[in-house]
Amino acid sequence: MMISGWKAKYADILKEFKYDEKKDKESATLLDSFLKKSKTNKRIQDLVQGNTVLVIGSGPSLSYAIPKLKKLKKVVKIAADSSLKPLLENGIVPDIVVTDLDGDEKSFKKIAKSSIFVVHAHGDNISKLELAKKFKNCIGTTQTKPFNKIQNFGGFTDGDRGVFLASYFEAKKIILFGMDFGNRIGKFSDTKKSERKIKLIKLKKGKSLLEWLSTKTKSELFTTSTRIKGFEKIPYKSLDIIIT
Repeated sequence: MMISGWKAKYADILKEFKYDEKKDKESATLLDSFLKKSKTNKRIQDLVQGNTVLVIGSGPSLSYAIPKLKKLKKVVKIAADSSLKPLLENGIVPDIVVTDLDGDEKSFKKIAKSSIFVVHAHGDNISKLELAKKFKNCIGTTQTKPFNKIQNFGGFTDGDRGVFLASYFEAKKIILFGMDFGNRIGKFSDTKKSERKIKLIKLKKGKSLLEWLSTKTKSELFTTSTRIKGFEKIPYKSLDIIIT
């Protein structure tokens, strides 16, 4: 089941970024062929439902967030794939990785058997989808109509898809780290200079989708990063109070 109103949001994305819906569907069909039926949805639900969930991006503030995240060992963590490498280097292993597979493959392999992977299929990553076969616990997502083993929780970039995922599985509280949505791209984001402009436009779209989600979700929303309409901006010193 898709979040109400997503079809119109996806139509806007296709128009704004000139994406090919047929390619998105082709990618989703291929990913579906690589996936096995599993109980991964139930595992995500058990982790997320009714709990506080941290969603971690690779924005500029991630450097400051890492020392705080290291102390929050027992809190459920969802990581956008570009944040995965620095997290692992600091001993932080996310419970769930949301990815379109353009992150660090060595990092993927390190936790391929332990973490849950939510792999997104779109028209530009068809050649990478076979990586999904390496993940023990994996579900597939699309921006188009869900089918068979492919689901659609909403969202556009890896980071905001992580928030949509947490909301879909009814997290009590969602707290954002390293999700800045500003005019700077974090040093952990593997973005070529030639792609910086489009990256910033994508981040702007991701932020607008989170603002839209804030009007629909039942989860309590917080951010330690950039102010986002519908999210309460909190300092690190308030984390213990918010999480308990």
